[in-house]
Parts: sequence; structure tokens; C-alpha cells
Amino acid sequence: MATDHIRYDVLARDALRGVLRRVLSDAAAHGLPGEHHFFITFLSKDEGVKLSPRLLAQYPEEMTVILQHQFWDLVVSDDRFEVGLSFGGVPERLVVPFSAIKSFFDPSVQFGLKFEPSDVAAEAPKNAPAAPAPSAGTVPAPLPATETSEEPAKPSEGAEVVRLDRFRKK
Repeated sequence: MATDHIRYDVLARDALRGVLRRVLSDAAAHGLPGEHHFFITFLSKDEGVKLSPRLLAQYPEEMTVILQHQFWDLVVSDDRFEVGLSFGGVPERLVVPFSAIKSFFDPSVQFGLKFEPSDVAAEAPKNAPAAPAPSAGTVPAPLPATETSEEPAKPSEGAEVVRLDRFRKK
């Protein structure tokens, strides 16, 4: 097998994270248009993630947040986003680097991005084999943690991959 000196996998991953950055930047500047809303799943303990000890105890591996009605102070930079959300009536400030994000899904238009675990974890050394590129269209089912949940849900044992048809309006 030929060595990929160009690292198409890294270029594709960075381009897809650029889509995420652009969508969140637009939402920060103009709000969410129409029925758009976002499910964002990220690794709770990844480098640069900032969660309260309470949330980290509830979601020690990964967490999914929903940006829809009740979020505030969304700030997007080149490498991360920050947002205010309420969990069980308690306001929290989250900082999430784009490198920690596992998946993004906008159910209003059935658009999703999934980043492979090797993409989310530490960057591969330059001489390591190329990782598979991120894929669009299939995302793991969201965890029940949202900005509007009154009772925090327990984290699931593992992500379940679901068909996008499940989210379509009937």
C-alpha cells in the first residue's frame, strides 16, 4: 500500500471541522435560522474541554448537548466553542475544542458529521498509518443530556448508530 504523504484524512477531517466552525459562528452571530438545532457529542475529558465537576461526574466519558432554544453567549474561535447552557436548572459554561467533538447532527435537515475515535483522540504521529476519514450522514444516537433536561440522565454504555430516517418528521 502506498504511503499517503499528503494526508488526505487530516485534510478531510479539518475541512469538516471547518463546516462545524462556520455553522456555529453563524449561529453565534445571527441565531439559529428556521427549525435548525444541533446535537453535538464530545469527549468529556479531552484536552481543553472545560466542564463543571458536577457534569464531569455525570458524563465522565462523553456528553451530548443540544443547541436549540435555551443557550446563551455562544462564542466560536478557531479551535473551540464556548456556550452557556442550563442543566437541571443550573447554569453552566462549557468550553469544547473542535478536536474533542465526536459527532454533529442537525435533525431539521438530516445533516450529520461523525468523526472517528482516532480523529478525536490525540493526533497521529506523522509516520503513523493514515486513519479513515470522517464520514457525513450517519451519527451515533444522542445521549439524553440536553440544555433543557430537568433530571440529568445517566450516560449510556456505548453509542448506538441509528438510521437518519428515525429523526425525520412523519
